Amino acid sequence: MADAKSILQDVKDRGVRFIDLQFTDVLGTAKSVTIPAHHLEEALERGVWFDGSSIQGFARIQESDMFLHLDTRTYRVLPWTGDGLPLRARVICDVYKPDGTPFEGDPRYALRRAIEKAEAMGYTYNVGPELEFFLFRKNGESHRAVPHDVGGYFDFSPNDEAQRVRSDIVEALQALKIDVEMEHHEVAIGQHEIDFRYSDALHAADNATTFKYTVKGIAAKYGLFATFMPKPVFGINGSGMHCHQSLMDKDSGKNVFYDESSELFRLSTVAQQFVAGQLLHARALAAVVAPTVNSYKRLTPGYEAPVYICWAQRNRSALIRVPRYSPGREQSTRVELRFPDPSANPYLAFAVMLTAGLHGIEAKMTPPAPVSDDVYEWSDEEREARGVGVLPGSLREALDALADDDVLKEALGEHIYSAYNRAKSLEWDEFRIHVSEWERQRYLETL
Repeated sequence: MADAKSILQDVKDRGVRFIDLQFTDVLGTAKSVTIPAHHLEEALERGVWFDGSSIQGFARIQESDMFLHLDTRTYRVLPWTGDGLPLRARVICDVYKPDGTPFEGDPRYALRRAIEKAEAMGYTYNVGPELEFFLFRKNGESHRAVPHDVGGYFDFSPNDEAQRVRSDIVEALQALKIDVEMEHHEVAIGQHEIDFRYSDALHAADNATTFKYTVKGIAAKYGLFATFMPKPVFGINGSGMHCHQSLMDKDSGKNVFYDESSELFRLSTVAQQFVAGQLLHARALAAVVAPTVNSYKRLTPGYEAPVYICWAQRNRSALIRVPRYSPGREQSTRVELRFPDPSANPYLAFAVMLTAGLHGIEAKMTPPAPVSDDVYEWSDEEREARGVGVLPGSLREALDALADDDVLKEALGEHIYSAYNRAKSLEWDEFRIHVSEWERQRYLETL
């Protein structure tokens, strides 16, 4: 673990010139305040004051003063700096109020609160997010996306430029101490996935945030742009952020999701209760884990994105999937939540996901029977008879579900919930009244 002394020595030895002090707004956009390296020692000792009044979801003007507390464990030298440019490093920060208490509007603090609740119950929450993204060529036309390649799922072409871009991204991520497990082309043209090793939820959220701006930065070096928009192109698969989750015993480190005697996928009672909690809160979870108008154009039948609220082992139409158990790999026992997408704020997404699962454990919930059939093939009547619900069909529906879910609203906290609901309701209203190109093509000359 890096401490202040070792960070200062590394900055001196490597000639780092600037330090980016990073945090996120309520929507998950990375923000930073940059200081010259010679001010780092003071920043480590006392924090750094900044004006939060213009940050989405932060303070009002009369409450704007707040300060950043540096998390020394997140110090990293940015690998794309240097080569004639001043060398920069970043440190991820927690946001505090002038009285020295954590700021309720800091998404990282919302996740810390959920983690503390899990720890009080004896658990450590691990998450392994899989963020899919598209690479597009820049063609000079605004918002005209041209896929970078014509490859398909797991296609291999060592001389393909897409392979070189992914390789550079992997090298940058590894330099940032993110443990990459694999990278590959995804199903759609221009679509890719790079998976990194699971970790505790806070560092998984840090890594997911770092991952997104790293991908964008490396893509730009190739004259491309990367997007984590859930459904950028009609008619092909969208991008998800499947999340592999497990709970470990806080003291022993043993995976409490595994039970050798269980006939239900070797999942322990605790794991089944966790699943039940997430299924119960799924409609409200959608507002945070699938948080944009565009998210609900991905969550439609036919493109491998889950829509129906059920769980299973091999069924990829299910909302929650249980990866097959491998003998000798009990520690890897986990459940995969499949409807989050990469437009989500990872801190808020993991906070509500964990809270929903813990609610299932606290209330000793029992999940419904797993579904092995392809639910997309069921009629509405059959689905209703089997008690399988459906996710919201729009951001507005999701926000309404969240408004009725006191458990998840408490997880976000009053400040974040109010700011988030306000921002997302505005997004919906802007979309609702916007006249699209589709409408003009369909109606302009026919009506």
